Amino acid sequence: MIPKLHYLSQGNTLQEHLGNIQKACTSGAELVVLQLQQLKAKKLLPFAEEAREITAHFQTRLIIQDDYKIAKTIKADGVHFEKNPSSFSTIRTHLYSWQLIGATAYHLDQAQQLLPQELDYLYLGPYKNSVENPTTKALGISGLTLLQEALNTATPLLAFGEIDLQEVKEILTTGISGLAVDEAITKNFNSIREFHRLLKASSTQEQRHSFQ
Repeated sequence: MIPKLHYLSQGNTLQEHLGNIQKACTSGAELVVLQLQQLKAKKLLPFAEEAREITAHFQTRLIIQDDYKIAKTIKADGVHFEKNPSSFSTIRTHLYSWQLIGATAYHLDQAQQLLPQELDYLYLGPYKNSVENPTTKALGISGLTLLQEALNTATPLLAFGEIDLQEVKEILTTGISGLAVDEAITKNFNSIREFHRLLKASSTQEQRHSFQ
């Protein structure tokens, strides 16, 4: 089972990233993605090891962004590719059988190319544009709905991109499996409980619907 809520780590410094991961785990995060892909492996390794120690203490899953070798070295729970590699099958042979592989898709063609690659989950977005990526086309509710319906897959699809608490219910009407959230959680780690509540309520509704 892939957790329905992923916290995408944030911080102005490396220590701030680790501090925020600690706060997220303390507040009940079930999965954290370490977003320090700008670091070269030699510098990333010690911080990834620290993140692993923190998440292991709380039994929180840890995903490393883009660097599958680091993910294997520290026995993280998986690797997430924002920039897609040339061969997922080759990477799969380098990882432990239990490690997850996820990726990011920004449009339908990309998602259709990625899904056959033995992915455990797929991010779709951005839901809204960010200051960092103002030119990336935002999917919005209509875009998420169209992608979810067109893909028609059992692979968990999670929305990302400037998602706030008040938008969760509407996003879940698209059929999306879950959410990858950064800013809203970093601003208020207590919001993790509310995100979980809304996602759990959605799951309960789906179960009730399936038994009718």
